[in-house]
Amino acid sequence: MKVIALNGSPRKKWNTATLLKHALDGAASKGAETELIHLYDYNYKSCISCFACKLKGGKSYGRCAVKDDLKPILNKVHDADAIILGSPIYFGMPTGVIRSFTERLLFQYITYDANHSFLFKRNIPTGLIYTMNVEQSLIEAMGYDRTLMGVEMTFKRCFGASETLMVTDTYQFTDYSKYETSGLNEARKAKRKLEVFPEDCRKAFEMGVRFAGQTPNFTEVRNISLRRKEK
Repeated sequence: MKVIALNGSPRKKWNTATLLKHALDGAASKGAETELIHLYDYNYKSCISCFACKLKGGKSYGRCAVKDDLKPILNKVHDADAIILGSPIYFGMPTGVIRSFTERLLFQYITYDANHSFLFKRNIPTGLIYTMNVEQSLIEAMGYDRTLMGVEMTFKRCFGASETLMVTDTYQFTDYSKYETSGLNEARKAKRKLEVFPEDCRKAFEMGVRFAGQTPNFTEVRNISLRRKEK
């Protein structure tokens, strides 16, 4: 089984990446093969509305036709047994690279039939991990819950299952004195990093454990489908 995590943060060793690594550690503890992909390392754009993935009888029907750095990553995700996306929240939304990735990933599978059904033919677990400076108490007031749960709903429709982990009030700097942060309580954030963030990491680890535990059944469904095609 293969579990892929995609880091939509420009930072490779900070909150989002740390949580994704814990999720992959959880999957690896159950014997899964894992891979962490840093999306900021790749050059690609969002969907360009070429509609090649919608052309009936076309060679790219159901698959993104754009040939850029994202193409091989989309192929890896297509064959994975579970995927986990991670992103910090900027202005109430995931980063631009994760949104562009999501457009390219999901649009290739959606159809314009009466049910707007999806062409991805397997059920695999998907996870969405978000990190943010906002405190938990402000999530609903600022509308983050509605926006991010909408993304989860779309992933669930496409892949069959999805869950979200929101990590709030994160520690952002190694030295707060170097930046204008008078509106932040560094001591409280440092305390939260020591006491709460480890619990968030545990939740991410358990997500990976659950996903790896689910993948054998999904993988077997895929193998059965492949055997039928070979016949």
